[in-house]
Amino acid sequence: MEEIKTYTQSERDWAMFCHLSAFAGFFFPFGGIIGPVICWISRKDESEWINANGKASLNFQISILLYTVLLIPLCFIIVGIPLLVLLGILEFVCIIVASIRAAKGETFKYPLSIPFLQ
Repeated sequence: MEEIKTYTQSERDWAMFCHLSAFAGFFFPFGGIIGPVICWISRKDESEWINANGKASLNFQISILLYTVLLIPLCFIIVGIPLLVLLGILEFVCIIVASIRAAKGETFKYPLSIPFLQ
Protein backbone atom coordinates (compact mmCIF):
# COMPACT_ATOMS: atom_id res chain seq x y z
CA MET A 1 0.00 0.00 0.00
CA GLU A 2 1.25 3.47 -0.87
CA GLU A 3 2.35 5.64 2.03
CA ILE A 4 0.28 8.80 2.40
CA LYS A 5 2.40 11.92 2.74
CA THR A 6 1.14 15.17 4.13
CA TYR A 7 2.34 18.46 2.76
CA THR A 8 2.02 21.94 4.19
CA GLN A 9 -0.54 24.30 2.76
CA SER A 10 2.28 26.38 1.27
CA GLU A 11 3.77 23.34 -0.47
CA ARG A 12 0.41 22.37 -1.92
CA ASP A 13 -0.29 25.94 -3.03
CA TRP A 14 3.05 26.34 -4.80
CA ALA A 15 2.72 22.92 -6.44
CA MET A 16 -0.69 24.02 -7.70
CA PHE A 17 0.76 27.33 -8.97
CA CYS A 18 3.40 25.38 -10.93
CA HIS A 19 0.55 23.80 -12.89
CA LEU A 20 -1.77 26.82 -13.08
CA SER A 21 1.01 29.10 -14.34
CA ALA A 22 0.96 27.09 -17.58
CA PHE A 23 -2.29 28.89 -18.48
CA ALA A 24 -0.09 31.88 -19.34
CA GLY A 25 0.61 30.01 -22.59
CA PHE A 26 -2.96 30.67 -23.71
CA PHE A 27 -2.29 34.43 -23.51
CA PHE A 28 1.43 34.96 -24.18
CA PRO A 29 3.88 33.24 -26.53
CA PHE A 30 5.91 30.69 -24.56
CA GLY A 31 4.00 31.68 -21.40
CA GLY A 32 3.14 28.01 -20.88
CA ILE A 33 6.82 27.32 -20.35
CA ILE A 34 7.94 30.57 -18.76
CA GLY A 35 5.23 30.48 -16.04
CA PRO A 36 6.07 26.99 -14.74
CA VAL A 37 9.81 27.72 -14.98
CA ILE A 38 9.46 30.80 -12.78
CA CYS A 39 7.33 28.97 -10.18
CA TRP A 40 9.55 25.90 -10.22
CA ILE A 41 12.91 27.70 -10.01
CA SER A 42 11.73 30.07 -7.28
CA ARG A 43 10.58 27.26 -4.93
CA LYS A 44 12.21 23.97 -6.02
CA ASP A 45 14.77 23.98 -3.21
CA GLU A 46 12.13 24.45 -0.52
CA SER A 47 10.27 21.19 -1.07
CA GLU A 48 10.63 17.96 -3.00
CA TRP A 49 6.85 18.09 -3.62
CA ILE A 50 7.12 21.49 -5.32
CA ASN A 51 10.18 20.30 -7.24
CA ALA A 52 8.37 17.19 -8.54
CA ASN A 53 5.25 19.13 -9.56
CA GLY A 54 7.29 21.87 -11.22
CA LYS A 55 9.22 19.31 -13.27
CA ALA A 56 6.03 17.49 -14.23
CA SER A 57 4.36 20.71 -15.36
CA LEU A 58 7.41 21.84 -17.29
CA ASN A 59 7.89 18.44 -18.96
CA PHE A 60 4.27 18.47 -20.08
CA GLN A 61 4.45 22.02 -21.43
CA ILE A 62 7.65 21.29 -23.37
CA SER A 63 6.02 18.13 -24.74
CA ILE A 64 2.92 20.09 -25.81
CA LEU A 65 5.14 22.67 -27.55
CA LEU A 66 6.98 19.88 -29.39
CA TYR A 67 3.73 18.21 -30.46
CA THR A 68 2.36 21.57 -31.64
CA VAL A 69 5.43 22.25 -33.76
CA LEU A 70 5.18 18.76 -35.26
CA LEU A 71 1.46 19.19 -36.02
CA ILE A 72 1.72 22.60 -37.73
CA PRO A 73 2.87 21.18 -41.10
CA LEU A 74 -0.09 18.77 -41.01
CA CYS A 75 -2.43 21.76 -40.99
CA PHE A 76 -1.70 22.20 -44.70
CA ILE A 77 -3.39 18.87 -45.38
CA ILE A 78 -6.24 19.69 -42.97
CA VAL A 79 -5.63 16.74 -40.61
CA GLY A 80 -3.48 18.89 -38.31
CA ILE A 81 -6.26 21.34 -37.46
CA PRO A 82 -8.49 18.94 -35.48
CA LEU A 83 -5.41 17.38 -33.90
CA LEU A 84 -4.23 20.81 -32.72
CA VAL A 85 -7.69 21.50 -31.28
CA LEU A 86 -7.67 18.16 -29.44
CA LEU A 87 -4.16 18.86 -28.16
CA GLY A 88 -5.32 22.24 -26.81
CA ILE A 89 -8.31 20.65 -25.08
CA LEU A 90 -6.07 17.95 -23.60
CA GLU A 91 -3.66 20.59 -22.31
CA PHE A 92 -6.46 22.65 -20.74
CA VAL A 93 -8.07 19.67 -19.01
CA CYS A 94 -4.75 18.25 -17.77
CA ILE A 95 -3.67 21.57 -16.28
CA ILE A 96 -6.91 21.80 -14.32
CA VAL A 97 -6.78 18.18 -13.10
CA ALA A 98 -3.09 18.44 -12.15
CA SER A 99 -3.73 21.69 -10.27
CA ILE A 100 -6.59 20.20 -8.28
CA ARG A 101 -4.60 17.09 -7.46
CA ALA A 102 -1.54 19.11 -6.39
CA ALA A 103 -3.73 21.27 -4.14
CA LYS A 104 -4.99 18.09 -2.46
CA GLY A 105 -1.47 16.68 -2.10
CA GLU A 106 -2.06 13.96 -4.69
CA THR A 107 0.17 13.10 -7.62
CA PHE A 108 -0.88 13.39 -11.25
CA LYS A 109 0.89 11.83 -14.22
CA TYR A 110 0.42 13.89 -17.36
CA PRO A 111 -0.46 11.84 -20.43
CA LEU A 112 1.86 12.16 -23.45
CA SER A 113 4.50 13.87 -21.31
CA ILE A 114 8.12 13.28 -22.28
CA PRO A 115 10.41 13.28 -19.20
CA PHE A 116 12.95 15.92 -20.30
CA LEU A 117 13.70 16.87 -16.69
CA GLN A 118 14.29 13.96 -14.34
